[in-house]
Amino acid sequence: MSTTEINPEAQEELFGHPKGLYVCFFTELWERFSFYGMKFLLILYLTKYHLFSDSAGLDVLGAYAGLVYTIPLIGGMLADRYLGPRKAVLFGGILLVLGHLLMAVEGDQATMVAGEVIRDTAALNVFYMALALIILGVGFLKPNISTIVGKLYADNDPRRDSGFTIFYMGINLGSFTATLLCGWLGETYGWGYGFGAAGIGMFLGLIFFMYGQKYLYGHADPTEPEKLSKKVLGPINVEWTIYLLSILSLPLVWFVVQREAWVHSGQWIFLVVAAGFMMFWAFAKSTPVERHRIFVLIVLILSTIVFWALFEQAGASMTFFADRVMDRNIFGFEVKASQFGSLNAGFIILLAPVFAWMWVWLSKRNLEPSTPAKFGLGLIQAGLGFGALVLGATMPEASGKVAWIWLVLAYLLHTTGELALSPVGLSAVTKLAPKKIVGFSMGTWFLATALSETLATRLSKFAAFDGDAAATMSMAEQVAKYSELFNFLMWLGIGMGVFMLVITPLLKKGMHGVH
Repeated sequence: MSTTEINPEAQEELFGHPKGLYVCFFTELWERFSFYGMKFLLILYLTKYHLFSDSAGLDVLGAYAGLVYTIPLIGGMLADRYLGPRKAVLFGGILLVLGHLLMAVEGDQATMVAGEVIRDTAALNVFYMALALIILGVGFLKPNISTIVGKLYADNDPRRDSGFTIFYMGINLGSFTATLLCGWLGETYGWGYGFGAAGIGMFLGLIFFMYGQKYLYGHADPTEPEKLSKKVLGPINVEWTIYLLSILSLPLVWFVVQREAWVHSGQWIFLVVAAGFMMFWAFAKSTPVERHRIFVLIVLILSTIVFWALFEQAGASMTFFADRVMDRNIFGFEVKASQFGSLNAGFIILLAPVFAWMWVWLSKRNLEPSTPAKFGLGLIQAGLGFGALVLGATMPEASGKVAWIWLVLAYLLHTTGELALSPVGLSAVTKLAPKKIVGFSMGTWFLATALSETLATRLSKFAAFDGDAAATMSMAEQVAKYSELFNFLMWLGIGMGVFMLVITPLLKKGMHGVH
């Protein structure tokens, strides 16, 4: 069946949308359940169970997160050119199930003997292989499940936007429930229980997608299936060559995820090359209007690096902060440090409709901020989130710990910042980039996001407690160290946000009517 022609009448519907939307909704819900179910446990698991120093644990987290946001560029290209989104999602789902289930293999807990840490090396090697499988799995699944949603609707279908809204609600429901459940299981009963629950969630998502393929009506199949059946390695065709090479790349990913410096350096190299190509295109291949829009796009991309480097402190320094120096007793119940990560998704579920209504209300009155202004406002709110933590640190409780309400306020401000900046980001790329390099520009956008992940963990190191520092420092000294980091991040966010607001008139002029 052609993937370019959609007959809405041929698709079964549920609540006014194609049934395929709900297949994607639940697949993505469980994929995000598995991803976020392990995300906020990861740094605590490494430092508490395998006794990594803060810096070493942050290196693994940074390399993992950086690769998770880089590999989808390759997975998306392979799906576009060969596999089609459906096959890519299936393959990615299988890799994810295997990876998350391997995460449940804890091995022996590390011990300190005569001042030296003795770790279960075999278990750690399994752990790194689990991360490699998850990285490749996300690479194939993440970019293509969203593509399938778009293919279920004709280009002029008025239901498309609401369909994506429903789909993205699945992302946040998966994130919210996973962080609460897996965090509680992992920190209460054992890390393997938390990681195992995440793996079970991904298995449910894969089963649901396999069962629901019939409701995709071929829209997510390869556009040129004859390419896949072409023999390239003896009897092995193109499709199985892609699967085989992906599996053979696992040792390489296993190796690189243990070397954060390689990941970080590679991100800078690729981003500089990408930005250089965009500048070349601006001067050599573009009209003056296109050139100005490319300049604006580059500025927006650079500003997002700062935003996400602040935002992604959630799984790093903010998780350490919650675990070590925050009073987590809420109305008589002790909330686990990893569970606070659910606040972002919870606030998005509550506030996304409010922001959507607010932008429409402001637009009708010609008061809606421009895209650059929204970027500036998002950055300022990210900075103010850290300001809440700095303020809370000046008012410790009798125990010397910081009250939990300040972290809740920080997450609230970070989420409102995200809602101001993130939804318009991808749209800005598609509108500002010349049509011939839209795909390349989108790839550059995601490279910038990947770079922000490693920058986030590097920034977190400024409040790292290595060796026996945490054991020898008083609570007040620990709070002061985190406060110093958060104070820097506060001014970084506010400063960058104000800068964006100041240059907004210039950027608006360079956008030449694009809103």
